Amino acid sequence: MKKSKFIRLIPILIVSLSFTLISACSDNNDSITDDIKNQTLTESDKTALLFMLEEEKLARDTYMYLDDLWTINQFANIQKSEQTHMNSVESLLIQYNVAYTILPVGEFANQDLQNFYDQFVIDGAINQANALQIGATIEDLDIVDLQTNINDTNNAEITTVFESLQCGSRNHLRSFVSNIEKGGDTYIPQFLTQEAYNTIVSADNEKCN
Repeated sequence: MKKSKFIRLIPILIVSLSFTLISACSDNNDSITDDIKNQTLTESDKTALLFMLEEEKLARDTYMYLDDLWTINQFANIQKSEQTHMNSVESLLIQYNVAYTILPVGEFANQDLQNFYDQFVIDGAINQANALQIGATIEDLDIVDLQTNINDTNNAEITTVFESLQCGSRNHLRSFVSNIEKGGDTYIPQFLTQEAYNTIVSADNEKCN
């Protein structure tokens, strides 16, 4: 009789234990999610977000200009991707309630980025080969700056977004370099190390989140 009662209790104990484990896992996942949502930004994080918003704008604005000038499909397509990159950074700024301003096309609050844009449109207007070199240079710069900011932050959301943007920039770099080489020219990395550049361009396009 005692043995029978014990057998009948086994399913109840199993259900009870399962519920406890599920609840514990659920609570743990909720805690992780809350930790991510409740992360605060350091001043360095804010500066990085504001800078990368404008650097993605640098790419978009330059490609818009070069597309109007040369009507090269790459510039038309990649400028749309750069707008998506801007939107991703802007979403984080909104989420963390960081004040920002997006200036008109061709205008930048950061003087270094303004100088880059001014020079890029001059050099890119010389010929189509130069325009493609400018495209590769922008993606080269973007990959390096994103990596610097990834290394400097402890914020998981910023890291996730910046890694996704970096993935896109690697694909863009491969695209520009491919066209440069089809024209019989070569791109020499301006910001990436030669080793890092070789690793990127020798790899297949990636699927980015």
